[in-house]
Amino acid sequence: MKKLLLIFAIALTAFSCQDEGREDLMNQPETEKVPDSIQTLTGDFIYARDEAILRGSDFIYGVSIDSMSKILAKQVQPFQKEDFDMVAVKVKGKIITNPRQDGWDENIEIREILEILETEKATEQNEEE
Repeated sequence: MKKLLLIFAIALTAFSCQDEGREDLMNQPETEKVPDSIQTLTGDFIYARDEAILRGSDFIYGVSIDSMSKILAKQVQPFQKEDFDMVAVKVKGKIITNPRQDGWDENIEIREILEILETEKATEQNEEE
């Protein structure tokens, strides 16, 4: 009987110690979520000479001229009927303040080209002709 009582006391002590550890884990403050600085944006893109613009329904950004913006400019070129036609694109980029005083307040550095949305419209127009 004494052995059974001793085993019961040890088990009770072991289980009560585990609950304190769980309470400490459960009472930890939640970490603050930081918004991702790389955003996915859908808008109309135009590249002319040494300037580029990405315009959406509720934003307009200057585009930083780098290798990714030049690649995007070459990819949208077949979908432009004229040099100043805007082409709908979906890109991932980082929004930064414009280091120059002229132009837009914010620029976007394109990090990834997700898709050119004009491809669907262009194939529909080719099928109609």
